[in-house]
Amino acid sequence: MSPTKTAIAPYINVRRGAEAIAFYQHAFEAEEVERYEYEGKIGHATLRINGGILNLADEYPEYEGEVGTVAPDTLGGRTTITIMLYVENADLWFDRAIAAGAAVLRPCTDEFYGRHGKLRDPFGHVWSLVTLKTPDAG
Repeated sequence: MSPTKTAIAPYINVRRGAEAIAFYQHAFEAEEVERYEYEGKIGHATLRINGGILNLADEYPEYEGEVGTVAPDTLGGRTTITIMLYVENADLWFDRAIAAGAAVLRPCTDEFYGRHGKLRDPFGHVWSLVTLKTPDAG
């Protein structure tokens, strides 16, 4: 697969796309792979986060019929998905995202499957940061 394609990759809409990219770079160490501007906004951007791909664009409500999505702000702050981000140290990633401006929905806790915390980024998207348990050796 090329560096900008994975089997499945979320594509989110935001308001203030350039600010969102800067937030994801700070909070999740995102690498900007590509960015295209359209009508003074982010028409498309591809970010690499921890080996995965996140695509994003500013919302264009006038094109909702063609693209099918709008930003959470347009939905009253709601979103219909959670973005799962699997990391080696959920607490480290969680704390960094909170310091960058994300809001805690659920603090990192131990679960049967590993360590998990949930937050909402400043653009309305919900993230689960997860460190899976490793199987006991022996």
